[in-house]
Amino acid sequence: MRIEPRASYRLQLHADFDLDEAAGIVDYLARLGISHVYTSPCLQAMPGSLHGYDVVDPTRVSPELGGEAGRTRLCAALEASGLGLLVDIVPNHMAASSANPWWWDVLAQGARSPFARFFDIDWDPPEPRLRGRILLPVLGDHIGREIESGDLRQSGDEIAYYDHRFPLRRDAGRDGDLLALLERQHYRLAWWRSAAHDQSYRRFFDIDTLVGLRVEDPEVFAATHERILAWVEEGSVDGLRVDHPDGLRRPAEYLERLRVAAPEAWILVEKILEHDETLRPSWPVDGTTGYEFVARVGSLFVDASTEKAWTELYHELTGEPVDYDAVVERAKRDVLTRVLAADVRRVTHRFIAVCEAHPHWRDFTRPLLAEAITEVVVAFDVYRSYVAEDGALEEVDLAVITRAVARARSRRPDLDADLFSFVASVLLGEIKGPVAREARMQLQQLTGPATAKGIEDTTFYRYLRFVALNEVGGAPDRFGLAQLGEFHEWAGSIQQHWPRTMLALSTHDTKRSEDVRARLYVLSEMPERWAATLREWTRRHESYRRGPARPDRNTEYLLYQTLVGAAPLSRERALAYMEKASREAKVHTSWTDPDPEYDEALRAFVESLYDDARFGAELEALVGDLVEPGRITSLAQKLVQLTAPGVPDVYQGSELWDLSLVDPDNRRPVDYALRRRLLDELPGLDTADIASRNEAGLPKLWVIRQALALRRAQPAAYGPGGRYRPLYATGSAADHVVAFVRGEEAITVVPRLVFGLSERGGFQETRIELPPGRWRDVLSGRSHPGGEVGMDTLLESFPVALLAKEEA
Repeated sequence: MRIEPRASYRLQLHADFDLDEAAGIVDYLARLGISHVYTSPCLQAMPGSLHGYDVVDPTRVSPELGGEAGRTRLCAALEASGLGLLVDIVPNHMAASSANPWWWDVLAQGARSPFARFFDIDWDPPEPRLRGRILLPVLGDHIGREIESGDLRQSGDEIAYYDHRFPLRRDAGRDGDLLALLERQHYRLAWWRSAAHDQSYRRFFDIDTLVGLRVEDPEVFAATHERILAWVEEGSVDGLRVDHPDGLRRPAEYLERLRVAAPEAWILVEKILEHDETLRPSWPVDGTTGYEFVARVGSLFVDASTEKAWTELYHELTGEPVDYDAVVERAKRDVLTRVLAADVRRVTHRFIAVCEAHPHWRDFTRPLLAEAITEVVVAFDVYRSYVAEDGALEEVDLAVITRAVARARSRRPDLDADLFSFVASVLLGEIKGPVAREARMQLQQLTGPATAKGIEDTTFYRYLRFVALNEVGGAPDRFGLAQLGEFHEWAGSIQQHWPRTMLALSTHDTKRSEDVRARLYVLSEMPERWAATLREWTRRHESYRRGPARPDRNTEYLLYQTLVGAAPLSRERALAYMEKASREAKVHTSWTDPDPEYDEALRAFVESLYDDARFGAELEALVGDLVEPGRITSLAQKLVQLTAPGVPDVYQGSELWDLSLVDPDNRRPVDYALRRRLLDELPGLDTADIASRNEAGLPKLWVIRQALALRRAQPAAYGPGGRYRPLYATGSAADHVVAFVRGEEAITVVPRLVFGLSERGGFQETRIELPPGRWRDVLSGRSHPGGEVGMDTLLESFPVALLAKEEA
């Protein structure tokens, strides 16, 4: 590796913040202590793309971002400042667009196109009308009406439909009416709603405009990765962040090929791990992108003792079920029968082919088999299994599949048990042959999208007991941490097995920024006040829930938590967020089936709250009591992130207080002039000065600067060869302290559950024993001898402590 990763800084590239803009802040990031700039995808994406995951040409840098010249300037700036580059890559899919020359050629030539093998196209789908053709569900209405209106028309050698363009096959002639001409093409234009039940290519989740790649094909791998790997080879790129590896047919094989091609690279995978799941040790990568850390560190700051009170209040005020697993089950089933029905149908088609070859199962009907497959997918408690093409599997795969099938069978005793035995036999590789292999591999590629859409994009907007827990990689049913040892055990394991894994707090996908969550964590400590407040608000605001389509109590409950966590939240942002949340929940309205009456009723409810002066004053008073303990909690979780085993990532702009909600909030412009100026001021300030600038976010910037400076000064303590050892406080408030030693040179000490701590009178009689030697707090500037020191003394000048061992 060229540069050992110490800390990354994520940048979202787009036309308004391009590669030259990124180069312009490299010196600032270097002074902040960052080792690697971490960019969103920079290859040629769809025109106007704000994220870069819709690549249309992997052979060149996006001109909108500055092209190769812009990339070269960024690399020069990084080299001058001694920083590395971590690049986000997208091996799973490309944009299904006329802007994609490979896709255009497939539409023009069909299966004869040299690029047909590049895409995961099913040329023999369940629907006979689609065999040998690609379904393009882009029309706003039925095709006959679009032709009659003139919106769908022939334009020279192309078919035009608004801003869409489609090629005409060369051998299909140009005569006859338009419908007849379209029927002779290698594609079938269709009403957009048809995608819910018919599809002829693997999509990224349910996004029709993103087509899956067959990157397991060496030729496809080479074509899509040539440019990226050339950058790694020349040394201008140090690391690769692999987007959505679970979408691939053979993730392990892909990662092995990538590692061979980039043996020294820092490789991270966007793998979402469930609470008890670990990254496969056989994968030749350095770790994940750190979603699981969000949940682990958050558990330190949620008051587990209040779970019962929160659960009872949630059920009392909303009437919603409190059984999280039941909500997940229903949401995943809803997604599979509505959003991903076409994918279920494709997989069922493959399983039917297996049945035809085996008399014992030949008479299973398509509908019953689809139900069994759906139930097994619903029952998966991780994203997916990884049974190989030849049926080889690890013990963990056997356990995952066995659990899922047993759970599905118990939930559906009305279905023939043989159905589930058959699905299990295919999944476990017990049935051999190419037909069974295809069924197995396609089913394994379905469980991930079902989990993502069912949990993150649906359940997280339905199960709203305590929304600070509703994050990717999190588990809303795990309310806080009963024993501190659980966190220390996990951190020690990371140091031992994945010391270069990424640690995230805010990302481009988090539904709430780290500072919003930190404030809500504090709210978990005051269930009585929260309950009294919510009962009064829901009673008083009943008149605002107008009309037969009035917002339900669950949505109202979400809104109150959102207003508390993100305040000050403008009316416009609140309206936009609640529209997204209600449509993602897919209960009363959705993106595909909006209910204008419900949408308007929800909008009116939000507006009524903003027009209610009394409510505004009460909200302000409640938030006022949460701001300071929320900021202390934010500093505490940040310092843990910056000093725990792994490599911390700072999401753009989050080095100051940031109360962002989900996209597009988390892609808002960042004021780097302000951050540069504040960073310049820090060396001339003492701790009291920094604390007095709390509103500007200076304490958070200070913690990041000082922690990363210490990591740079003590690479042995914090690097892959370092050690992690927990420290435990003693005394009446010992459970309010999180502390650990890195190597034997640095100690992190932070408070937890700070609102309850103040209720108990602070850290009186609570002490922690420092190892022998003398220790200087790089945050407060104070020194402490080894041995017992009172927590009040340790945190007297600054809310958190980072101690460095002084030379004898």
